[in-house]
Amino acid sequence: MAASPSTARVINDRLALGLLQREGPLTAGELKVLTGLSRPTVADLVERLQDSGLIRIVGETGARRRGPNARVYGIVADRAHLAALDVRTDGVTLVVADLLGATIAEASLPIARDTRTGPAVERAAALLEDTARDAGADRLHTVAVGVPGLIDPGTGELRESALPGWHRSLAGALQQRLSARIVLENETNLAAVAEQRSGAARDRDTFAFLWLGRGVGAALFLDGRLRRGVSGGAGEIGFLPVPGTGGLPSASGCDGGFHSLAGSAAIGALAAEHGLKAPGAAQSNASAVVAEAVAAGADGFLDAFADRVAVGAAAVTSVLDPGCVVLGGEIGLAGGADLAARVATRLAALNPLPTEVRAGELGGAAILRGALLTARDHAQEALFAPDT
Repeated sequence: MAASPSTARVINDRLALGLLQREGPLTAGELKVLTGLSRPTVADLVERLQDSGLIRIVGETGARRRGPNARVYGIVADRAHLAALDVRTDGVTLVVADLLGATIAEASLPIARDTRTGPAVERAAALLEDTARDAGADRLHTVAVGVPGLIDPGTGELRESALPGWHRSLAGALQQRLSARIVLENETNLAAVAEQRSGAARDRDTFAFLWLGRGVGAALFLDGRLRRGVSGGAGEIGFLPVPGTGGLPSASGCDGGFHSLAGSAAIGALAAEHGLKAPGAAQSNASAVVAEAVAAGADGFLDAFADRVAVGAAAVTSVLDPGCVVLGGEIGLAGGADLAARVATRLAALNPLPTEVRAGELGGAAILRGALLTARDHAQEALFAPDT
């Protein structure tokens, strides 16, 4: 059945806006060529998008050309403002951006784990409000918040966990204080989104992402879609029972699971076993330990750590056969191609499924990047449907 005229207009408008986002400012003639639409149709959509405040004339082509054919149109980037937050156990980092995702301000604030919920929420919310106001973004359209822990697919809320109490309260507080749409998402999922859109997996629509940082986690992209599971817990690999931990995880804690094999505390202990003197054998500096080991060619430590990572990767690939595993997070970035190659060798010996192993390109910054991409997607979905 043919689309109605109003539906066709929305489809054409979205097509043109998508091209303007990817290609940058374009003339009506260039839009005609790229969209395949007729000249009258392009002229109508350009007028419609200008009237809706989504695009405007940003210049003219050629030194001698004038008139309608020379006009260059671009998206009105300040039509809406966005924010992205990366919430960790020890603080929050945020960026404020325009509709195209270009950062216009950023800020961070440490928050001690023992800070009471009320003061912690107040500090985090005030940081966002002050940063947005100082950047001239008084009314935010969409705010995406990346948090550790499980997000309930039904309610969109963070489930109960051992995380600081202010994590669960922050989204609700922001919704009360701001007119913006608040989107809550698991931090590992956001990091995977960033690696898929602008990092190590940008040429893959199916892959498994392993987060290696203070804790461990996984995210799954299958056929171009992020899979969260029925309860939002797909990828909670820290709870995966594995050999070598001396115990089993439980419903209340992942000690004894893969977390105890490959988390930052385990890395520090492994480094000590191999006599590494790199600064930061403590949990918070596990990435420094791995980076120093790579630089020093500490094969014993790197081989032992690769063995551990491969155990978790093998469990994921044996079930899902994604063809590609990306080692992300601060530790995945620190290990780089060296660690990825060692994990690939061990993974190939553990199961027969051909699997490429890649080092993540974005490290810890992937969470904030993924949150910003998510906020941009939600805002554009709402705004890139002009009234018909």
